[in-house]
Amino acid sequence: MPDDLPALRVRPDPSDPRLTRRVFGVDHTGAAIEASVTVERPLTLYLNGQEIVTMMTIADRPGDLALGYLLNQNMLRMDDQVTAIDHDEDLGVVVVRTARRTDFEQKLKKKTLTSGCAQGTAFGDLMENFSQVRLPEAAELRTSWLYRLLHRINTLPTLYLEAGAIHGCALCQQDQPVVYMEDVGRHNAVDKIAGWMFREGVTGGDKIFYTTGRLTSEMVIKTVRMGIPILVSRSGFTAWGVELAREVGLTLVGRCKGRRFTALAGEHRIVFDADLNYVEEESARHWRKNSREATEAPDA
Repeated sequence: MPDDLPALRVRPDPSDPRLTRRVFGVDHTGAAIEASVTVERPLTLYLNGQEIVTMMTIADRPGDLALGYLLNQNMLRMDDQVTAIDHDEDLGVVVVRTARRTDFEQKLKKKTLTSGCAQGTAFGDLMENFSQVRLPEAAELRTSWLYRLLHRINTLPTLYLEAGAIHGCALCQQDQPVVYMEDVGRHNAVDKIAGWMFREGVTGGDKIFYTTGRLTSEMVIKTVRMGIPILVSRSGFTAWGVELAREVGLTLVGRCKGRRFTALAGEHRIVFDADLNYVEEESARHWRKNSREATEAPDA
């Protein structure tokens, strides 16, 4: 366990027996093997008695996931009073109750299947209030912070390293991860962090958001909704993700691996203060899908 992460308030727990299962099979030579695989479960979310959605999740932080999902769907407002969050693990149900009466029957009729792994669903207008957000211009991303941050995240014991088939997201401040969440879909991991921020009263203006997932429109929209000005990923971009980031001034940095990264929006926030001669390349143990292209591509 890294000993230089005093600020990490939520960290992965790959030893949790609910999150993985041991299964038997064979490898490419036909030899018998035993492998650890990630367990996913359905979780049905209700808001004040109205069924909203059923999500596939590892179900480790159902309350945070429920709150974050509702926030990012504009079904829960930042000034709402949440009176209760009830979770029944056996039934796979989480119920969020608010002082404000809610009715989203019309909004639930308009569905958009998102591009996330463990396919997600967004309701209503994805761009609702998006263009009205103003991200803080004074925020900055020092490359010295970025490289230390990537190293600290990569050396965390995670469910990904234990069993794979998982995405991770981190809420960070300068070069320190503050919260790290994992789930089978990157959208779930983002929502968990949004829910945690809501519960703890944490604002995003001085934060950096890190994800192992692609920088899609959905990822950009959710980061902007959380008021976070900088989004960093190991993976690549979609054209709409870049377009939306540029529209609202979000700093968008992708293909982060070892010494390399690519910034396609909000480059004005980046301060190039790191000496690349002292930045280590990343161990292949931490490579994930779609990240190899970053190191195999020729130097610019």
